[in-house]
This record gives sequence, structure tokens and C-alpha cells, in this order.
Amino acid sequence: MEVRTRFAPSPTGFMHLGGVRTALYNYLFAKKMGGKFILRIEDTDQVRLVEGATDVIYDTLRGCGMQWDEGPDVGGPCGPYVQSERKDLYMPYALQLVASGHAYYCFCTEEELKARRDAAQARGEVFKYDKHCLNLPKEEVERRIKEGQPYVIRMNCPTEGESSYHDAVYGDMIFPNDTLDDMVLIKADGMPTYNFANVIDDHLMGITHVMRGAEYLSSTPKYNLLYDAFGWEQPKYVHLPTVMRDSTHKLSKRDGDAYYSDFIDKGYLTEALINYLALVGWNPGDDREFFTMDELIEAFDVNRLNKAPGIFDVDKLTWFNAEYIRRLSSEDYLKLAEPWFDKVLHGKNMDYARLAELMHDRTEVFCRIPDMIRFLAEMPEYSVDLYTHKKMKSNPEVARSSLALCLPVLEGIPESEWTEQVIHDRVMAAIADAGLKNGAVLWPLRIAISGMASTPGGAMEIAYLLGREETLRRVRAGQAMLENA
Repeated sequence: MEVRTRFAPSPTGFMHLGGVRTALYNYLFAKKMGGKFILRIEDTDQVRLVEGATDVIYDTLRGCGMQWDEGPDVGGPCGPYVQSERKDLYMPYALQLVASGHAYYCFCTEEELKARRDAAQARGEVFKYDKHCLNLPKEEVERRIKEGQPYVIRMNCPTEGESSYHDAVYGDMIFPNDTLDDMVLIKADGMPTYNFANVIDDHLMGITHVMRGAEYLSSTPKYNLLYDAFGWEQPKYVHLPTVMRDSTHKLSKRDGDAYYSDFIDKGYLTEALINYLALVGWNPGDDREFFTMDELIEAFDVNRLNKAPGIFDVDKLTWFNAEYIRRLSSEDYLKLAEPWFDKVLHGKNMDYARLAELMHDRTEVFCRIPDMIRFLAEMPEYSVDLYTHKKMKSNPEVARSSLALCLPVLEGIPESEWTEQVIHDRVMAAIADAGLKNGAVLWPLRIAISGMASTPGGAMEIAYLLGREETLRRVRAGQAMLENA
């Protein structure tokens, strides 16, 4: 039997990290088993559709390295792969269920349902549809339909006994039938609900393994009742642990940690994000942490999925990302860093290649680059206290004499010779001639031209990047500050 998995998102906006991980696990399992990975767009909820969201799904999956074998844009033997384009398929199946007694027409209005829902809430009960329309005479149903009264088609769930199924992660699941609600199968607009369409589509598309979030554990008994009513074989179920921010909080759109695009926009690398996301709820059974997509496919095993929610630790992701950045070639790093350099240095005549060399091992996330290099664009305000550094044997008095030593040396370097090597050689020679400690001179010089205690590179590198004119201006400003201190 060929393994066939599917990822079936709704085009309602950006892709949630949990959705990306669901797609990833479906993709990994299908490829591990030599099967097919199908993409299906579930757009039955027309009210929530967002223009362009389908392209976001395509771009995200492809950007992550997940190419589907069948789908809306690549075709396949089970198309169309967009539910709204399959609308005419669902009603005949619903009518078949009505004829067999497994479904029925419901004419209850929204107002009536709200009143019953409010009454149940007042009694402290969970609202469940009360089968009010189940036993309407056939003639009345036909009359109401003929008169054009709005209706839905509801599933007729049993009220006694139990429903059970086996899940690859959570084991044997058992649910009392009296807890199952008569869910709507066909809405008043003629469109199927997600709950109905996904069963029909999974069967018609030959889906063998349904891998989805654990929130569907309690809905699966109703899906299985549909499979049984049609006489179809149930798929194998693999429900995936929830992705959480911590033990009690879900990922939050407000906090900017819910969507895949949130992290890409911040400058996290796709490879790092996918690698880490794979480990949120699954482990390879050994101490490996870094995987290529091919290595994930080889290692993936549904038996190593966890029942407990997976904690998406942004600090751990950031560590992963920093490791991936360090492994980039110098050329690739510069290409990725350049737009972030431009955010604060655009229009400045600065050696980006040299800046990239200094920043490469310091970069954890690209979005942090602007704050780390902002001092190159404009001198920050700083306290004279920064000139004091016990280890470097520096204090304001030492700093005054150190800058007095450095300024004429720097002034003596012509623009045409303003290179890092020349700056280094001239300044270091002057320090040696004066018989001073390197730190006692270089620390005040770095503070004067950066205003920062921690910088990418030291005084020589910063002076080179700033250029002669700006370096001299800042050294003179530093002298003035120290004179007035």
C-alpha cells in the first residue's frame, strides 16, 4: 500500500508555526515511506478567506524545502485540490447519508440555536444540538425545502455506547457517544463544513495516514462514524502534540511568535527554523541536533513523537540560528546581512565586506544587526564613566593623555593611506614609543570613536570603517568631553 499523507491548510492569513510543523511531519513521513505528500486547500469557510493567502502557503512550503507531489498548482489524479472547486462533490454524499438515516435536514434558525445555547450555559451545561429536527415528517421537510426555507444537513450521531479508535501517538482513544454533537455537514449556503469535506476528500484522495494537531482527537470519532456510514476504510491516525510557548501559554500573534513569517522577517534562517521545529515534539532517539532535510527524512519515526505539548523555546531557536549563521560562507553571510546593514548605514561609504567579517560570528539573528552597528551611523550619547576600565588600566585622566597621543598620529595619516593596516601600524608604533600599555590607549580610543563598551572589532577596525574625517571628529569630541569632565 502506498503511503499518502496530506497537508490541508485554510487560506486565512499567514502560516502558523504549528501548521508548518504539521506540514513538515506529513512531508517527512511520506518521503520516509516512499509515498506521496498531497497539498489540499480547504477554503470552505468563505467568510475567513484572505486574498493572497494561498500564495503564502505555496511560498512558505517551497521556501522550507517541502514540494508536494499533488496539489492545486501541480495537478494529480485526484483533483481538483481546492475544496471550493469540489463543491458539487459533497452534496450527493450528504444526501446518501440522509437516505440511510445517518444525517438529517435541520431548519433551526440562528436565533433559536442561540436561545438554546444560552439556556444550556445558564444551566452550566455544554451546549449540544438536541436533534430537534431529526424526526420531522418527510412531507414537512419537502415542503420547507420547496418553500425555500434555509436549512443545513446535520450528522445523526448515536447517543448510546462508545466510539473508539487507535492513534499512533496517543494510543487507544475511547469516547462516550452521548458526548458527540450532531455536527453540520452541509451549511445553509450549500458549502460543506470542514468536518464533512475533509472526510470525503481524504477518502477520495486515498489518504492512508491522517497527521494533524491533537486538537482533533475529540472530533475523530465523528469522522469515523462517517467512514463507517459510507462503508469506507478508516485511515490511520497520527495526532501531533500542540506547539506551545511554554507549559501554559500557546504561541501568540500579539507577541509575534505565532507565525512562520514573524521569524523569517526577523532574520531567522529557514534551515535553522525547520531544523528546530522538527525537534519540537519529536526526537531522533540519539544526541543529534542538526539535520538537513534529507537527514530528517531518514531519521523521522512517528514512534518517537511525544504526547506532551512541544515547547517552542525562542532562546533555543536563536542558538540554533546562530550556529547556522556561523556555518555560512563569507559570501552568503554578506548577501544576507547587507539589507540589515543598509537599514542604518544606507548612503554611507562603508566597507560592507569588512563589516561582515567582523559581524559574522557575533550575529545570532539578523534583525539584531542594526542596533549592533548603529554607532557607525551616528555617535551615541555616552557617559564619561565608560573611559574607566580597571583591566585596561584606563580612567578619564589616562584617557585624556591617550587621546592626546592618538590624535596627531591619526591626523598624520592621509586620506589615501587610510587603511586598517596603516592605522594599526602607526598607532601601535606610537604606543610603543611612548612606553604605554596597549589597553590604556586603545580602550579610550575605542570609547571615543564608538561610545560603546562592546563593539564588533576594536579601535583600529572601527576607525577604518568610519573613515578619516569621522574618526578625527569623534576623537576631538571625546577630548572635549574629557576636558569638561
